[in-house]
Amino acid sequence: MGQGAVGPAGVLGLAGVLGLAGAQPTGPPPLLLDPGRTVPPGRDAPSHGRDLDCWEVRKHNSSEWCRFIWSNPDCRLDGGFLNYLEGVFCTFPPRLLPLAVTLYALWLLYLFVILGVTAEKFFCPNLSAISTNLKLSHNVAGVTFLAFGNGAPDVFSAVVAFSNPRTAGLAIGAVFGAGVFVTTVLAGGIALVKPFTAASRPFLRDVIFYMLAVFLTFLVLYFGRITLGEALGYLGLYIFYVLTVVLCTWIHRWRRGDGPVPPGPWEPEMPTDAEEPESSGTNSGDYGEEYRPLLPSREPSLRILTTALSPLDLRKWRRKPWYWRLFKVLKVPVELVLLLTVPVVDPDKDDLNWKRPLNCLHIVTSPLLCILTLKSGTYGLYQIQGIFPVWGLVTLVGSALAIIIFITTTNEEPPKYHCVFAFLGFLASAMWINAAATELVNILQTLGIIFQLSNTVLGLTLLAWGNSIGDTFSDLTMARQGYPRMAFSACFGGIIFNILVGVGLGCLLQMTSSQLVVKLEPDSLLVWVLAGALGLSLVFSFVWVPAQCFQLGKAYGICLILCYLAFLCVALLTEFRVIRVSAV
Repeated sequence: MGQGAVGPAGVLGLAGVLGLAGAQPTGPPPLLLDPGRTVPPGRDAPSHGRDLDCWEVRKHNSSEWCRFIWSNPDCRLDGGFLNYLEGVFCTFPPRLLPLAVTLYALWLLYLFVILGVTAEKFFCPNLSAISTNLKLSHNVAGVTFLAFGNGAPDVFSAVVAFSNPRTAGLAIGAVFGAGVFVTTVLAGGIALVKPFTAASRPFLRDVIFYMLAVFLTFLVLYFGRITLGEALGYLGLYIFYVLTVVLCTWIHRWRRGDGPVPPGPWEPEMPTDAEEPESSGTNSGDYGEEYRPLLPSREPSLRILTTALSPLDLRKWRRKPWYWRLFKVLKVPVELVLLLTVPVVDPDKDDLNWKRPLNCLHIVTSPLLCILTLKSGTYGLYQIQGIFPVWGLVTLVGSALAIIIFITTTNEEPPKYHCVFAFLGFLASAMWINAAATELVNILQTLGIIFQLSNTVLGLTLLAWGNSIGDTFSDLTMARQGYPRMAFSACFGGIIFNILVGVGLGCLLQMTSSQLVVKLEPDSLLVWVLAGALGLSLVFSFVWVPAQCFQLGKAYGICLILCYLAFLCVALLTEFRVIRVSAV
């Protein structure tokens, strides 16, 4: 697989903020991923022939910014629909640079909202439905499908970042940065909110596996390359972790002589939001049990469609505080577009969330979404024989299938093949997450160029914080409600998936049949600060928790949060060259 998508030549010629960002052809044969770039302030830029690093644009006169962006291949953004570099340096005049940065920062925050809503209300419910249809146990579903659902933004961001040598530092920074944040701030916050006794075996198992993953990544960075065997080793280690969880659960159940497997720390029914329970965005307009009629009634298809497309529950709206309403207003456009394009199957409902008119519409919109977001629409806009576009063919085929399904089904009873919509919803929501992650990586790269910050520091701060904020609120809420052990287990178990699958899959997808080695060159001391901080936080927990007989209190939480603040100070001082190693 190449380093990026190859778009039509005309795509590159569209200027302005709304211009499409076409990808460039693949580079020379050696696949070089350079964690730590863009080059930190004060460091000499590496020579690439006549090409200059894009971060040097701010060193030129403002009248030359646009020409520099257009003429320098290093300033090409791979994938994505918006060309942020051309927008800030060509469309906005230099005196309005603060306005452009403000708009980009707001758009960055909204991208995190899109990622969170898509993963929580569409991606995870469909994964839960798939695991139910496959009859998986809670433990297997928890460490596979549920972990994938919770870690989807992190993994997709890492895969997108690894696809471009210039943004590989974002992936390293985000994976390590999120690991440090979760194992210190989040774990410490849980101990502060609700002191508890940790489950000894699951804790030791998860910490040991995570330490192995960090050590493997440290070796990869030390040797400066990752081979096909090592990339497969990442994925193999995660499979071994899943098997270990299943085996430990089976042994524990056998020793106790229990029947069915008790709900484990990864039970899919665990609450995921601070809000009161609601199954998904597609059901927010449904009536509560007390409002349902005693006798079944036949609703017209138009009413079913309008009710299913309503992301707002008026009864809930009236009793919620103003800040919840404000955030809901921001989420409504995202939820409405997702409702139109992503089907959701809910096994907990009698009708499995079957909405015939809307599901028939999904037969058209979901495949159309997939081809228009794949490679930034390159495949969808392709002309078959130079005459008929691919998106037109998909629309015709989808419309024919939708008509057949609408004629052969009823509003009251879902068809036998309704589970297929869970797989369609999984694919459509994954494409939404991938598209949002691509825009997220591109805008972070642009902000790094504007402020001359390395990709690594952007990854360990903005990207790591943004991807971890949802887990932080849900786990702290879970702990506050009296489930601190469950929340604490989720801290360490989830990030194992992120690092093993994120790094392993991200590098594996960049390998080709002729190039089975991906080179990693951590030219920044910050990468080693990250790896060292994550290793130290794990060793600290590995020693402290058993020493305290797995009793976790406020002292443990305070120490972890102080460790994170110390790490953040060292990381920023290293980024701005206050701390440097002369021998490097």
